[in-house]
Amino acid sequence: MYRNTRFSDLMKGLPRQTVEKVVSEHKADKHSKGFGCWNQLLAMIYAQVSGCESLRELEAGFNSQEAHHYHLGCRRIKRSTLSDANRDRSSDVFASLCSLLLRQEHKRVKRELDDLLYLLDSTPISLMGLGYDEWAKAEKDNRIQGLKAHLMIASPSNIPVSLKVTVPKVSDLKVGRETQAETGATYVFDRGYTDYNWWYSLHRAGSVFVSRFKRNASLVVDHYRVIAKKESESILEDAVVYFKNRRPGGHRVNDYHGTALRKITVSRPDKKTPLVIATNDMVRSAKEIADLYKQRWGIELFFKWIKQHLKVKTFLGRNKNAVKIQIYCAIITYLLVQLYQQAEEDAGCLKMCLMRLRATLFQRPETEWQVEKKRRKRARDYESMQRVLAL
Repeated sequence: MYRNTRFSDLMKGLPRQTVEKVVSEHKADKHSKGFGCWNQLLAMIYAQVSGCESLRELEAGFNSQEAHHYHLGCRRIKRSTLSDANRDRSSDVFASLCSLLLRQEHKRVKRELDDLLYLLDSTPISLMGLGYDEWAKAEKDNRIQGLKAHLMIASPSNIPVSLKVTVPKVSDLKVGRETQAETGATYVFDRGYTDYNWWYSLHRAGSVFVSRFKRNASLVVDHYRVIAKKESESILEDAVVYFKNRRPGGHRVNDYHGTALRKITVSRPDKKTPLVIATNDMVRSAKEIADLYKQRWGIELFFKWIKQHLKVKTFLGRNKNAVKIQIYCAIITYLLVQLYQQAEEDAGCLKMCLMRLRATLFQRPETEWQVEKKRRKRARDYESMQRVLAL
C-alpha cells in the first residue's frame, strides 16, 4: 500500500492547487523558465524544517532525496537558480500565501474559542554586514537596522493570525490601526500602541483592550472601585477615570474624552514603580485584568521560539526581497507544522513534532497494514521459539 512521505503530508495544509491559484493571481511564474514558485516554496520550507545554514547545504540535502521529488511535484534545485529567484521574484506572492494560511487559522480559532484573546507586538530582525548595509542603512531608525515583523497571535494557542513585515521606521501603532476590531474580542498590547482615538474605535466596535497608560496621561478620577480582600496584596488601586483634555495639543482631538475607562495599579515587587494598566473592561475583576496583561509575555515567548527553532536570524540571501521571503516562509512553516501535528493527533509539544519532522522528512510512515504484518510476524516468531524451548 502506497503512503506519502512526511514532507507530502506536511504540505497538505497548503495544497499545490491553492498555491498555483495565488501564483496565477500575481503572475509570479511568468518568466520562471522551469523553476516556479512551487519549487521555490518547497525548497524554502525544506530549509526551514531541516535548519539549513547555506544554499550549498540546502542544495545537497534537497537533491539527495531526488527519488521523492516526483510525488512532491518538484525537481532538483541549483543554488544559483534559487538565489536568483529569491532575489528577483517578488515577495508579495509569499506574503499572500502566508496571509491565506493566517486567515484559515483565524477562522478556525474563532470557531473553536468563545473568549478570543489577541496579543499584538513586533520584533526586530537585525541585519548588518556585507550585503545588508547597502539597503538596510537607508531605512534604519535610531534602534534597529534591518526589518520589523508585526504579529498578532491568538492566546493561549499561540496561533498567529496576522503578519506584516516592514522597515523599522514603520511604527507599531500604524500597523495596529489596520487591525479589524472584532466584537467581543480582547486585545492586549503595550504602550507602543498608545493612541486614544484608536482605543476608542476598539471600544465602539465592542472590543476590549488592555494596555498601559503613559506617565504623562492626563486623567481625572471619577470614583474608586472596591478591591477584594484576596486581591489587595497585588492590586494597589482600581479607579474609573476620564481623560482631562478633549484637545491635548495642537489640532488633535481626543475622541475618548467623556467616556469612562479603568485605571488599575498593580504592585511589582521586583520593580521600583508599579504597573498602571488601562482598559475599557468594566466587568472583569482587577486581578483578572492584571493577569490578562501578564499574558502579553506569551507573544515574546512566541518570538523567541520562532528565532530559536526556525531560520529568521541567518538568511540564505542578503537582499531585502530574499530576507522577506524567508520570513514569510518561516511563518508558513510554523503554521504547516501546527496543522500537521493536529492531523497526526500528536499530543506532544510543537518543538518535538518539528524535531521528528526534521529527522524523518522524506520517510514514508508505515500504514496500518504494515504495522499489523510486522505484529503477526513477531507473533509467529515468538510461537516458533516457544516450540523449540518446549522440546
